This record gives sequence, C-alpha cells and structure tokens, in this order.
Amino acid sequence: MSTDIIDQLAGLTAGSGAEVLRHQREQARAQSQASYDALFTAPDLTGVSPTERLAVATFVAALHGSSAALTHYSSRLAATSSVEIADHVTLLATAAAVAGPYGRFPAGTDLHDEDAPGPVLHLDPATVTTLGRRLSTAFEHAHLLVFRPRESSPEALVALLDAGWSTAQIVTLSQLVTFLAFQLRVIHGLSALDGELA
Repeated sequence: MSTDIIDQLAGLTAGSGAEVLRHQREQARAQSQASYDALFTAPDLTGVSPTERLAVATFVAALHGSSAALTHYSSRLAATSSVEIADHVTLLATAAAVAGPYGRFPAGTDLHDEDAPGPVLHLDPATVTTLGRRLSTAFEHAHLLVFRPRESSPEALVALLDAGWSTAQIVTLSQLVTFLAFQLRVIHGLSALDGELA
C-alpha cells in the first residue's frame, strides 16, 4: 500500500494502529489522495496558478494551526515562488488566526440567538500591494470560509469577481478551502488516535 499525503502529514508509521485502521477504508483514502492530486498536482484548467493554490493552502493551514500541513504547503509554495513570499503568507495568516467559528446568520432565520461577533479580515494597502489584489481578496475570502462561514453571501463572491477571479476559479478556490478543512481534521484525528493506540 502506498503512502499518501494524509498518512505523511499525520506522521503515521507503517503498521501502527491508526495506519491499519485508516487502510481499512481504502476507497476513502484513495479519494482523498485523488482530491489532493487534482488540487495541487494536476494542471488547473480554470487558470488558478500553482502559486495561488499553494499560497491559499499555506494561509488556510496556518489559520487552522496545523504545523505539519503548514510546513508542507509553505515548502511547496517557496519552491514555486520564493521563500520570502511563503514566509510572508505564513506570518500574515498567523496574525489573522482567531478562535471560531463566529459571525451572524442570514436575516429571516431562527438562528440569531447563535450570532457571535468576531473580526473580519481586511488586509492593509501595503499587503495588497505586496501580494496583489487577486491573492489578497482570496485570503480574505478564505478567512471568511474558515471562521465566518455563516456570513457567506453573494456580496462576498462579487468581491472575488471584482478582484479578477472568474466564476470557475471561485469554485476552485472554494473547493481548495473546503478540502483543506477536511484534510486537516482527518490529520488531527489520526494523530490523536495514533497516540492513543501507541
């Protein structure tokens, strides 16, 4: 059985309890690896560059506080762009990380008792100049999806369109952030389970 990215980032060793349990769900394992390959290895036909994909992945991994994933994605980002950009993205996300989720539910729902205030990420002009408007807006949207998913709205999508993201590219961006959330939860769970089964 080949080792995949989740096995690697969770630090699973061959024959460990968590590794054996995970390989009992071989189809799910293969599908998660296929998703990773589609997002980070295969050419993206929508025009989202490898640097953009890896920058967003680095940003999201840092927001989630996943050190193994952050090291993986930031290293790949440094190889496609520069160490300086990778470090800048990491520092930016580390500063933007907060406890969540939070935000306001849409008007007209019965969930307003669960509304919770929290910060909205607005990158400063110097950062936008450094990263470009397109990537900066992607980071702000990723922060929304990670911490304030209840505030997702057509207006948030318009901001991406205005920054140069096409509809197809926005779908790719959303898939990327969603996949990272799944991947990082699995890694966290496997790491914890591996420690208990050791």
